[in-house]
Amino acid sequence: MSHSAIAPIAPHASHDATTTRATAAPRLKAAVIGAGMLGLDLAERLNASTLLSCELVASRQSSASALRRAAQLGCDVSTEGITAVVRAGVDVVFDASSAEAHPAHWAALASADVLLVDLTPSSGGSMLTPTVNAVRAESDRHLSLVSCGGQAVLPVLDAVTRNSTRVEDVEVVTTVASASVGPATRDNLDEYLATTGYAVQRLTGATRAKVMATISPALPAPAFRAQITARAYGIQTRALGDAVEAAAAAVRQYAPGYQVSALSVADGLVRATVTVTARGGRLPSYAGNVEIINAAAVTLAERYARSREVGHRG
Repeated sequence: MSHSAIAPIAPHASHDATTTRATAAPRLKAAVIGAGMLGLDLAERLNASTLLSCELVASRQSSASALRRAAQLGCDVSTEGITAVVRAGVDVVFDASSAEAHPAHWAALASADVLLVDLTPSSGGSMLTPTVNAVRAESDRHLSLVSCGGQAVLPVLDAVTRNSTRVEDVEVVTTVASASVGPATRDNLDEYLATTGYAVQRLTGATRAKVMATISPALPAPAFRAQITARAYGIQTRALGDAVEAAAAAVRQYAPGYQVSALSVADGLVRATVTVTARGGRLPSYAGNVEIINAAAVTLAERYARSREVGHRG
């Protein structure tokens, strides 16, 4: 896997999530590629934003019923995929298709004055997490959300990195309900593991990052969960606890169901458990994986919208 196009996550960047919405800024026009659970939830979030509006949901592979649901949300729909998006002339594009398709989508949009927000694990853009390096959304035009697992664990691992002298090994195990995982996500599982691991290494400086994922068919469906184990040196235990608590509170500004349900430090090992439940919209409560990546994507796009409005005023 080539990562030459990836900009690093800034380990010590500002931690403001900047989720307060401006009421005076004009709404930027947005398009969503993909009409699965991810894409339809994105469309609903865009319609609820005061800074963004859903103009188009486009897909080549979605069912007619999925596109009908998108139309019911007030979005134009198309089965022409990226061709329809280019023709629409929107300001922001959210790619909720697949890692395989994403490079062609970026190629089609690279020369346009558009922000491309990648929700696939293709690792083709600047890797961003709102509480770690959201400021990059103001200048970069190709943003990677890494993965749902990355969005869950990177805020905690950032706190570990800032409150220790060195991080050596990191292991991440995510568990997600089968009902919240669509065909594209299943097909992209290898990319999910590789891209999440790469982002963890770039953030923490760890020499080794291992990521594992379980798709659980259990009933009732379990909430999205990520378990983190990190071997670190020079851990400032009290400061770490405060930093993790602050990081979780910052994430809850855009994903209210985010919780660090366990945190311990012993023998140089930091162990933490993150759970995410969906708290609004049409998502079932167990679909925290969809909630956290979509909420992060819209948060970053709204930051871009604010910065663009400031730039126009200046």
